[in-house]
Amino acid sequence: MQRTAVNPWPWSVEMGYNQGEIVSGHTRTLYCSGQTAMSAEGKPEHAGDMAAQLASSLDNLEAVLGEAGMSLADLVRLNVHTTDVDLLFQHYGVLASRLGAAGAAPPTTMLGVTRLALPALMVELEGTAVA
Repeated sequence: MQRTAVNPWPWSVEMGYNQGEIVSGHTRTLYCSGQTAMSAEGKPEHAGDMAAQLASSLDNLEAVLGEAGMSLADLVRLNVHTTDVDLLFQHYGVLASRLGAAGAAPPTTMLGVTRLALPALMVELEGTAVA
């Protein structure tokens, strides 16, 4: 797979994501459901703790990617849904550091929403990966 970043402006790269990516030569595409801070038993975790929920959501996204033989490095799109954009930005380093460590800077959209599927959830990560 070959990835070519598309960035007409440099500011997004400084924040850890590309404005777009051209992907060619891939053979598989994985569309992931939104991943939240849910236990293996399907129970919400870390009520009121954005940093912990963000880390847990990333763990769950990595688990789905891993089950498909992929990793965060294969993400070509990431959508972040949160019930508190300002609070998420205070803990954005949790996300940025994990993506950076994987060498990933997928085009990303962040959306503030009224609520997620379960009221205790504060963040949901929806990814697309190619390999």
